[in-house]
Amino acid sequence: MNIGEAARASGVTAKMIRYYESVGLLAPKARTEAGYRLYGPTEVHTLRFIRQARRLGFLVDDIRKLLALWQDRSRASAEVKAIALEHIAELELRITELTEMRDVLAQLANHCHGDERPDCPILDELSTSRLDHESHPSLPLAKVAR
Repeated sequence: MNIGEAARASGVTAKMIRYYESVGLLAPKARTEAGYRLYGPTEVHTLRFIRQARRLGFLVDDIRKLLALWQDRSRASAEVKAIALEHIAELELRITELTEMRDVLAQLANHCHGDERPDCPILDELSTSRLDHESHPSLPLAKVAR
């Protein structure tokens, strides 16, 4: 099947298939004389695996490790679990950071009248250097710097 057919069968766009090939998650495919990539059931199954891993928020490096473990029938499930537990910890940190950012923004929005007046505490706070870790210690430093 060509890349469009593989995309439809796997639920992954053709653009993402090309990207996964470029970063080594999917082996480069043989091409026809006209230059079209050819895919089979194995590649579609791999693409579905990648899609599911992406839906769970795994990054490319972790997906690469998971793919290698998936393809290694002599793997230890402990290795897979370690990757999953590390990802869970990262997700929990991101959830905490996002919750803290939401709370600070909600506090700013609560102080904005939201009417026809030009006064806006949200813009005032964003335009000052006070929106930093010292004045909002609950905000993660990396997020404040952006």
